[in-house]
Amino acid sequence: MIDYDKLLNKALTDIKPSGIRRFFAIAEEMDNVISLGVGEPDFKTPWHIRQYGIDFLEQGRTRYTANAGLLELRQEISSYYARRFLIKYNPKDEILVTVGGSEGIDMAIRAITEPDDEVLVVEPSFVCYKPIVEVCGGKAIPLVTKEENDFKLLPEEIEAAITEKTKAIVLPFPNNPTGAIMTESELKEIAKVIEKHNLFVISDEIYSELTYTPEGHTSIASIGDMKERTVVINGFSKTYSMTGWRLGYALGPVPVIKQMTKLHQFAIMSAPTNSQYAAIDALKNGDEDIKKMKLDYDMRRRFTVNGFRKIGLDCFEPLGAFYVFPCIKSTGLKSEEFCERLIKSKRVAVVPGDAFGECGEGYIRVSYCYSIENIKEAIKLIGEFVEELKNEDKG
Repeated sequence: MIDYDKLLNKALTDIKPSGIRRFFAIAEEMDNVISLGVGEPDFKTPWHIRQYGIDFLEQGRTRYTANAGLLELRQEISSYYARRFLIKYNPKDEILVTVGGSEGIDMAIRAITEPDDEVLVVEPSFVCYKPIVEVCGGKAIPLVTKEENDFKLLPEEIEAAITEKTKAIVLPFPNNPTGAIMTESELKEIAKVIEKHNLFVISDEIYSELTYTPEGHTSIASIGDMKERTVVINGFSKTYSMTGWRLGYALGPVPVIKQMTKLHQFAIMSAPTNSQYAAIDALKNGDEDIKKMKLDYDMRRRFTVNGFRKIGLDCFEPLGAFYVFPCIKSTGLKSEEFCERLIKSKRVAVVPGDAFGECGEGYIRVSYCYSIENIKEAIKLIGEFVEELKNEDKG
């Protein structure tokens, strides 16, 4: 009889499953649930992008592509980053097309992390960074951002966390779950510390186009000499509402992209061919789609923040992504208990803040990439739930 405890990778078995997907699974098994838990846009992929993909399917363009992705797509990615963020990448050897941004993150962390390396991970943040570092035998060191600092990362916080084993830092801005952003001037101050200590950067910029300020998004790779020490991760899921197409990309220095491509070659082969053709059209003709979706998200953002404040929950104003991160400490409940009781009593699904790191305790993540009708009804029901909790305390 097989002893699976000895068979399986202990670093992997010790990792808890995603807290996001747990509540998504609960919602799937219940009827009439309003789910604001998963970061999936409610917009359909724009028709011209779908049509482009359909055309290539009809032509039978369904074979493998080059490991790094279609050269035409890499050329368009290069043009897009030069046009939108003022950074030039060589499509031949500085760009890798991946299966979603998630694969790009995985490849980047695995390409640089060795046993006992320390990787600084901003928290609260998306659930995948820490587990991937740990599976590689590295140690993920949390850099806790605080609401009083608008959930921004401060240079002195990086300085305090650096040791002789520190190799890299993960910068997830605009941030999931808080919606925090970093401005150009703030990134310049952080870059000084990173260069001083010769750290490498993995910059997850999947929400780059969803930045609700006049200045827009700044990539840390555009600052000084940071391009040579940064891998930028981005993709099509959020920007063009292409979640199911599973397509992303990584941009970075030739030596790092070369090793990431090697990993990708052995593990994946190539990203979905049809998705790559559709993405070419997205980059060429999708700027107006981005503008329209961003305007709609911005309206929902302001509505959601105001809604939570009206029902008595403190809510930091996010300036990026499509999440709010209301504080539920006033209810006296832990994040997980709050979410479990909420979904059972009101059939509203949100995600506990501690799914994004221990420092997320006392918060919940609510996605506003859903219809305004669903958001409105969900906030009303959450308000009723909070009032019922107050009455319990009085009783």
